[in-house]
Amino acid sequence: MPTAIAVTAPDLILPPPDRHTPPAAVLQVPPDRGSRPLEASLADVHTLLEQHGYVIVLAPASRPHRAAHRLHAVRALLESDRIALLDVDLPPLGLAVLALQLRQLSLCDFSPGVLASAARLLSHYIYAGAVLGSVTKLDRVPVSLTQHAKSWVPGSQFAVLAGPKPQLIRLGGAGQGAGLEGPGFATRLHFAKGHLPTDWITDTLAPAWQVRSVAEAVLPAESARWWATGRLSEFAAAIPDISVLYQLVSSVRREDCHWCGLELIGDLCAFCSAPLLPYEDRARTAPPGQAALAPAHRHRAAAPALAPADPRGTGPADPRGTAPADLRAATPADPRGAALAPARHRKAIGGPVHHPDGTTR
Repeated sequence: MPTAIAVTAPDLILPPPDRHTPPAAVLQVPPDRGSRPLEASLADVHTLLEQHGYVIVLAPASRPHRAAHRLHAVRALLESDRIALLDVDLPPLGLAVLALQLRQLSLCDFSPGVLASAARLLSHYIYAGAVLGSVTKLDRVPVSLTQHAKSWVPGSQFAVLAGPKPQLIRLGGAGQGAGLEGPGFATRLHFAKGHLPTDWITDTLAPAWQVRSVAEAVLPAESARWWATGRLSEFAAAIPDISVLYQLVSSVRREDCHWCGLELIGDLCAFCSAPLLPYEDRARTAPPGQAALAPAHRHRAAAPALAPADPRGTGPADPRGTAPADLRAATPADPRGAALAPARHRKAIGGPVHHPDGTTR
């Protein structure tokens, strides 16, 4: 069975693009004490572990503290290191898109550690935002004093992009002339209608971003909390092609977690939260005969394109999509991940180059 992908609410599950994509599990997290017994949550997670072996839980970072405590209590009581609890700072619809991508990738040959840590990488390629009727209480995207004042004007609407690069514009009239900087690769646009119409999303934003297709979804209940207003409609654009997602993740160098032993990409293990050791420390603890090998010689290096050939040999996945020059999983401040670039690229960015003979240039 593939690794289980779980979310904390049914409205965070998007319909699968095909009949092969596994369903997502729902771990009902109670917002109030006593609304769901702890024993029921334990039974749900224990069943998933028995069926799938590993569980990856995606939870909105905006959820109440009580809900976060329940998830950590379940993992502690089960005493299992096979549960990854990921606090996702994407808007709720963006989280639902990320969960769908991980469901697709769970059918591939990725280990649970790589699949869980891939969530950080993929989140940098999800363009999630909303059309809001007010930004007076919005604290997740920078809001200027002028924009805050205009929010009090009756009928004002704002288009906000939470990531990868925060943007906020005021929509004038029907939104003519307004624009958000979108992705430079092929995407599928998901939108969810709330208390505001979605005409600007479907008629203006979708053509401007040249999305491949558009799909309507149910507005998650958590969206009002995340965006700090109930007057909104939400959207999220992301890569829909599993072959492109596969190549994007498989092109990143893999390491072994020094604490739990699982594979990972990036600099943090998603299961035990242990950071990746510096190369000097890894070299001292490596088995004999491997200490002199630089990481770039032990693992695969990054590919420069976001639209590579399909790994199954069926041809290019998307001829018009390109990505940033480096596809390294990194902190949100630097999605290119230059700090994790392979050895053959470090000379170009000013870092040391380690060679198989143990020398450094």
